[in-house]
Amino acid sequence: MADEKQKTITIDGTEYNVADLSENARNQVVNLRVTDAEIEKLKQQLAIYQTARTAYAKALSAELPTKEVH
Repeated sequence: MADEKQKTITIDGTEYNVADLSENARNQVVNLRVTDAEIEKLKQQLAIYQTARTAYAKALSAELPTKEVH
């Protein structure tokens, strides 16, 4: 099944058989797939960093002196 997904690509609502594309077009398909994978990896890293930032902000808040109410 995974091979079937690799054999076709849908662009602007039209499905193309990758084997029928020019070599240049196939190279662009590869570039798009690699770029999409890198974007997903960056999204995952961003989620990790945002979680860490939230934890650091909470830890900082816990370390700040409390304000006295008069």
